[in-house]
Amino acid sequence: MQLGMIGLGKMGGNMKLRLQQTGHEVVGYDRDPDKADVGSLSELVDALDAPRAVWVMVPAGEATRSTVAELAGLLSEGDLVVDGGNSRFSDDAEHAATLAERGIGYVDVGVSGGVWGFTEGYALMVGGAKADVERLMPIFNELKPEGEHGFVHAGGVGAGHYAKMVHNGIEYAMMEAYAEGYELMEASDQVENVAEVIKSWRSGTVIRSWLLDLLDRALDEDPELAEIRGWVEDSGEGRWTVEEAIRLRVPLPAISDSLYARFASRQDDSPAMKAVAALRNQFGGHAVRPE
Repeated sequence: MQLGMIGLGKMGGNMKLRLQQTGHEVVGYDRDPDKADVGSLSELVDALDAPRAVWVMVPAGEATRSTVAELAGLLSEGDLVVDGGNSRFSDDAEHAATLAERGIGYVDVGVSGGVWGFTEGYALMVGGAKADVERLMPIFNELKPEGEHGFVHAGGVGAGHYAKMVHNGIEYAMMEAYAEGYELMEASDQVENVAEVIKSWRSGTVIRSWLLDLLDRALDEDPELAEIRGWVEDSGEGRWTVEEAIRLRVPLPAISDSLYARFASRQDDSPAMKAVAALRNQFGGHAVRPE
């Protein structure tokens, strides 16, 4: 299948390569000319055969809004736009309406997998019309992990990003729980080898997970996490999850507290936040602030 890919950073660039390795033709555009196959969005559209499919993988907010608006003026009836970034679910209806005026379809995709997705596959949470989703299945099938899991058509437009928002809220809480356990053992004189305890949890325990594996990896690389400051950013989805919980009157104490802990990390250094910073760096290549 032929696909246009806009945004060739850590995620978009690796997704392009994964698709190309499985025989798909992917034409890429990025503001960095060294990464791009074409020099503009107009050139990208001209390079694709109709009906076109264009995947947008740029930062949420104005970057995505302006890209979708520009594509609305370049694409034709029957074409399809995919927003695979971390847009807020409430933006999707506006994007879909803008494109629908020109007969252009819209699918939102929450993507999880970080820097490991190239080899392990990307979990895909998809929102949009059934016909549009089915048209993109050759792409989705190559991006997702092997096996029966890792893909869901969650519902109509906005459902994919909503599911990814909740996924990231849960991710916040899980990382915070591991980090708090790490800090408690570090503070105690009962446990002599904290890193080995965490390593032992990777098999046979009810708390084993990929995030735990990554914390073990981080501690192998830096046993005291001495090279990382306990300063952790939040990228938006955690806040949106808490805002949505407030709107729907759903109690989310663990996710809310994990968000507030990130706020606290920017005020005072903390071993727990060092652990979260290390985890974000491990699974997504996110920047850390060195001591």
